Amino acid sequence: MPKRIKVLVVAEAANPEWVSVPLVGWSLANALREVADIHIVTQIRNRDAFQRAGLVEGVDFTAIDSEAIAAPMYKAANVLRMGAGKGWTTLTAIDALTYPYFERLVWKKFGKDIRAGVYDIVHRVTPLSPTTASPLASKVARAGVPFMLGPLNGGVPWPQGFDSERRREREWLSYVRSAYKLNPQRRRTLRSSAAIIAGSRHTASELPEYVQDRVIWLPENAIDQTRFNLLSKQDISGPIKACFIGRLVPYKGPDMLLEAAAEPMRDGRLTLDMIGDGPMRTALEAQAKELGISEAVTFHGNLPHEDVQSVAAKANLLTFPSIREFGGGVVLEAMALGVVPMVIDYAGPGELVTDDVGFKVPIGSRAEIVAAFATKLGEILDDPSDLPAIAKAAHARVQDAFTWQAKARQVARVYHWVLEGGDKPVLL
Repeated sequence: MPKRIKVLVVAEAANPEWVSVPLVGWSLANALREVADIHIVTQIRNRDAFQRAGLVEGVDFTAIDSEAIAAPMYKAANVLRMGAGKGWTTLTAIDALTYPYFERLVWKKFGKDIRAGVYDIVHRVTPLSPTTASPLASKVARAGVPFMLGPLNGGVPWPQGFDSERRREREWLSYVRSAYKLNPQRRRTLRSSAAIIAGSRHTASELPEYVQDRVIWLPENAIDQTRFNLLSKQDISGPIKACFIGRLVPYKGPDMLLEAAAEPMRDGRLTLDMIGDGPMRTALEAQAKELGISEAVTFHGNLPHEDVQSVAAKANLLTFPSIREFGGGVVLEAMALGVVPMVIDYAGPGELVTDDVGFKVPIGSRAEIVAAFATKLGEILDDPSDLPAIAKAAHARVQDAFTWQAKARQVARVYHWVLEGGDKPVLL
């Protein structure tokens, strides 16, 4: 039996009980345990959740206490953001300032073992942001051990015509985001990395030419089969059922969806389940009433995770006109349930959905998106007979390439390439 690769996985944000980046960090780091000998290094706030998940501190993971700097800076970030769920560039910028202290403590704890060759690879899984440099990279490289980054994702530009949505999301720092490229520590991080996994093609395109031979595209998201184990029946005999899953905020486009779907909802050909909550809910309920579609729309609010799939699996379509999604995990979740995605062909969702597993409409102005969504919905409703076959293909694609176990096997191919050389792997 070949020797298993030993990897020190640095995942500062990793938590099985949270969502977004921490859940991605946990899911990938934990799945990698099946393909290599993994020791995970995380922040101390995640310790209890790791232990509740069955991992043993000191054996499976190490919790690093960087709260002396992280805690007050996190509080400052929330003050600057003026509310949860907004101002993500501000939070990322604050994280980028505090993260080097975490890596300093990682090196203090593991530097001796790294220099001694205890680990074959050091892999930084989180932060996902390409704006956050890793001082650890050059130290590891000087010790003669390959350092890996990724998945990196972020920085998708706001589409033209949506500046008001950008301001409502308090994304003020996004106007000057590219300044991070001037950070000399970023250049040292990239030059010291043996491989860089880019979670989106946009992020890959932002990386400089001198590292492109080490950049590998692999979407950041995947699904947990234990959480998404239902399957849509794809009943097309009655009204077609659509669902929307996400925060009710401007850039997710729930108001555009209501406008685009109003006509078939009024004439009884379409119903819509809105899963999620947010500051737009009252306005959306008023919009539905004004459009005369209140009876066809159900606003569920935030649901427990198990109830999300119960509602979504009754749908034929995921109608998701979000204009700025880095990863698009909800798209994969719908596909895993056998629900056909209908998305904007931009950023993460546009990369995940191919013509054989869903529908894409082009990015454009608000009016153009509404018109394109309405047209595509009309075409589907006129002849929904293809939906069951498309749903089956979508489900199969997720099972084949987008479970966390599949993602771990894909990353393992990168590990072997880093250590053994040969042609750069193409993962999807």
